Amino acid sequence: MPTLLGTALAGCTPAAPAAQAQPQAPSTAPFPYAEADVASLQARMAAGELDSLTLTRAYLRRIAAADRAGPRLRAVIELNPDAATEAAERDRERRAGVVRGPLHGIPVLVKDNINASPMSTTAGSLALQGFRPPDAFLVRRLREGGAVILGKSNLSEWANYRGEASVSGWSARGGQTRNPYRLSHSPCGSSSGSAVAMAANLAAVSIGTETDGSIVCPAAVNGVVGLKPTVGLVSRNGIIPISFSQDTAGPITRTVADAAAVLTTIAGRDDADPATAAMPGRAVYDYTARLKVDGLRGARIGVLDSTLLRRPGIAPLMRHAIDELRRAGATVVPVPALDEEQWADAEQVVLRHEFKAGLERYLAQWQAPVRSLPQIIAFNRAHPGQELALFGQQLMEAAAQAGPLGDPGYIEARSRARRMAGEQGIDALLLAHRLDALVAPTTGPAWAISATGGDAFPGASYGAAAVAGYPSLSVPMGHVDGLPVGLLFMGTAWSEPRLIELAYSYEQRTQARRPPRFGTDTLLDTDR
Repeated sequence: MPTLLGTALAGCTPAAPAAQAQPQAPSTAPFPYAEADVASLQARMAAGELDSLTLTRAYLRRIAAADRAGPRLRAVIELNPDAATEAAERDRERRAGVVRGPLHGIPVLVKDNINASPMSTTAGSLALQGFRPPDAFLVRRLREGGAVILGKSNLSEWANYRGEASVSGWSARGGQTRNPYRLSHSPCGSSSGSAVAMAANLAAVSIGTETDGSIVCPAAVNGVVGLKPTVGLVSRNGIIPISFSQDTAGPITRTVADAAAVLTTIAGRDDADPATAAMPGRAVYDYTARLKVDGLRGARIGVLDSTLLRRPGIAPLMRHAIDELRRAGATVVPVPALDEEQWADAEQVVLRHEFKAGLERYLAQWQAPVRSLPQIIAFNRAHPGQELALFGQQLMEAAAQAGPLGDPGYIEARSRARRMAGEQGIDALLLAHRLDALVAPTTGPAWAISATGGDAFPGASYGAAAVAGYPSLSVPMGHVDGLPVGLLFMGTAWSEPRLIELAYSYEQRTQARRPPRFGTDTLLDTDR
């Protein structure tokens, strides 16, 4: 391992907002709710200093100023035409003494592969434009908890499971989402819009989804918090799928406390998603109770060896992070890198098989305008200038040829992937070194967006947790050349309470998040 410990150790112009939700003309005045967290917004609403309708309208104006105009971030793909109505109803309930939960009256953006009526659910694809299914289970949870659905966030099309050499943050429907720290650089993916919206204060909180890195990578490169839950903690019912073995939704927020509040609201058992039956203990849990400033005291943290440490600027950030972990009372232990080669090929077999089966089940269940993977492939071929101009659809084509879920090769690959990443990967390290969690750089800083050749991806540390179905939590760690870098906390299955404790303690000590200034070295001049 490097000597850190010894020294201290993924087009078209975005859809216009619906007329009912059109905000007032953009203003150059400072945004009054910049960096506001859920607790402070709730306190102001409880005191009568603020109401949800005022807050919702403010975010709509912010979106008009920074997403549709100004730097044109393209983080929001569609606004909820009923957002103001929902906010006014939450205010009426509050005046009547009814507060449903920690997100009551709080405006939320959800990724556009999650059903949220009356908006379209398209995964960024023109093939599903105008498809308006009823709410996903987690959106019902948000609404039951009092949240206001502000709109849908842009994403890497089909959650980045379409083609090789893809461009993170691009979709045919939504265009190219831009990193607010450097507009010419990637927002990562596939939950690009959800993370950029948080960095740029376009909503109070957001929801992303992840199969392998799609929450924590965009969170890290956009300087915010991303919590990828254990598979089965949050229902996938009503979410366009890639892999039932690895898919999950989770919070992307500006703080760990906000992520805990969102997770408290959306976690829960759902008969329509059998994975949630594995959830231990109570189906409802208050994750905000684990927000402890001294949460690192007495903890044992394993620092993973990583090739990312050899990238410019990463090693000094890790040295500082390790210093802070130790000063907070943790014991820091160097541990060997997890060997991605042990599960990488098997993971690809799993994704190919599960994508076709899961997607076609979703399309049939929700009566989508296309009902099969071959129909989507044919649609893209029929609209190459809009859908295939930047990269192809090799992953979809391979998945269309995959065998059934009873294929022995698939069954063996699924077992091997989860075993090598989980039991013999993360769990083995935790047990051997008596650790509470593992940490590593989430990924490197953002890379320049290129319309040819795809992403210049720097590598990552989250693959094992994704493949095993275990939780991971990325927190801002610092900056390299002005671009954010995240620190990733990983644990065994269902260890979200402990990870929240550890990450919150680290966050409170370091306060590493810095809002963006919408800087650029080369402004993009294309609407793609």
